[in-house]
Amino acid sequence: MLERWLKESSYTVVFTGAGMSTESGLPDFRSTKSGLWRTKNPQQLASTYAMQHNRDEFIAFYQYRIRTLLECQPHIGHTILANWQTRGLIHQIITQNVDSFHQQAGSTNVIELHGTLRTVHCSRCRQTYDAKRYVEEQFTCTCGGFLRPSVVLFGESLPYDAFEQAWTAAERADLWIVLGSSLQVSPANELPVAAKRGGAKLVIVNMEPTPLDDWADLLIHDRKIGEMLQEIDELL
Repeated sequence: MLERWLKESSYTVVFTGAGMSTESGLPDFRSTKSGLWRTKNPQQLASTYAMQHNRDEFIAFYQYRIRTLLECQPHIGHTILANWQTRGLIHQIITQNVDSFHQQAGSTNVIELHGTLRTVHCSRCRQTYDAKRYVEEQFTCTCGGFLRPSVVLFGESLPYDAFEQAWTAAERADLWIVLGSSLQVSPANELPVAAKRGGAKLVIVNMEPTPLDDWADLLIHDRKIGEMLQEIDELL
């Protein structure tokens, strides 16, 4: 069914969440078994408040995340999506992830709703540096400002341009494929709803149930994304 929809669709959007990255070895945040937020309070670690008032913990948390990221690579699912994009089977990739695995695998024009963990930038002058600076214990810009990860923290809004581009894609889509998102984070979870209301078929692939399962035209649980995409790719 999905392979037929991919062939028939004139504008397909792929929307990825943490489940897309866990298959590369990255921990997620919200899964019931292993999510980071089961044992950590995000307000104490990944927020604007933490950056200002709990800076040592803030730095330690993002050092851990950046080290983990540098040890991981895109998986076969990322590569297949990049290939489908080249072949014109998908037209836009939107991600909640901050690992830039899609770009590493060859995808282009990826909308990163929550920023990227690949860089850090100065909170004063906005100068950008490679995120390896955190691993190297370098947290200060040449201007003297604090270097922070280039991700959206709790207490910050999504980048306006990225969300506007994503909303435009939602209004244009006639096939919207969710891969590995819990669909619990607002306002990102409004995008598949907008696509569905605009007439798009909605496909949700996620290990665990999501709040939007009743909206889906096709629902796939308990499947690894990489394996599922390989099966579809062979049918195509």
